[in-house]
Amino acid sequence: MTAQHVRLVTGLLVPASLLLGLAGLVLMQLGIVEFRAPARAVTAPATTIVASRPFTYRASGDYLRNGHPEDAPLVEVAAPQPLEIMTFEVGTADYGRCVADGACRPAETRLQDGADLPVTGISFHDANDYAAWLSRATNSTWRLPTIEEWLFAAGSQAVDPALDSPTDAGNPAERWLAQYEKEMVLGDDAFATPEPLGSFGANEFGISDMTGPVWEWTSTCATRTVLDTEGNVLSHIDSCGVRHLEGRHRAAMNFFVRDARGGGCAVGAPPDNIGFRLIREPAWHEALFRSAFGRR
Repeated sequence: MTAQHVRLVTGLLVPASLLLGLAGLVLMQLGIVEFRAPARAVTAPATTIVASRPFTYRASGDYLRNGHPEDAPLVEVAAPQPLEIMTFEVGTADYGRCVADGACRPAETRLQDGADLPVTGISFHDANDYAAWLSRATNSTWRLPTIEEWLFAAGSQAVDPALDSPTDAGNPAERWLAQYEKEMVLGDDAFATPEPLGSFGANEFGISDMTGPVWEWTSTCATRTVLDTEGNVLSHIDSCGVRHLEGRHRAAMNFFVRDARGGGCAVGAPPDNIGFRLIREPAWHEALFRSAFGRR
């Protein structure tokens, strides 16, 4: 390339750069492009890796046979992927950093507050906003667990929502009452005050507080499945405006609800408090190693 060509290219680069910068400013002013400052770097929360193992869990959602509710079927999972999940629920201090960065709404906490307490008064969208912020701040991918993943991590502390009681076609209300009574027994400490993180002990994998008074959001949508007499699926409907929470009993809640005391529980006894914990998705090389060895 001759010196003349170099001068020509250089002369074109300057106005082109200015034009691109001006176009970017115009797009930002019009709201077409949004610039967001990167989140401040934060220390990643403590996590626990649950190794692969066969396990069985109760499917989520409502099941109807011949127009009457029945227990959801059991699902057998032969070899789930190893799972990395927060050892503790998201605390008020950690959630407060997201609020301070302008990426999360303040929690609607109605009970005592403290830096070492699990954050409560959190909607499904709030939990996802925090997951997005934490992903940026730690350069990792964080998300809510599915019901299957939550129960896999809960291990022996998982609660089976089945009633093991057939519906009386002549009086289907009996089953609804039995369901409500079971949930009331499991969550009979109504509006319990959250205790400091770790207060309710750890399960066999070292994951804490899965039996505490804070119910945790999952990403699983509410569903309704209609079966025929032989158990074949006639119809299946997803209702993702309602999501499932897990804790002392399973609950279905409208995604915008932050405090179940004000309503929004789709069926049964409401959760005492609403919070969450997240899963970290491994990078490709981590996932490959865990699949091969079942551990870090």
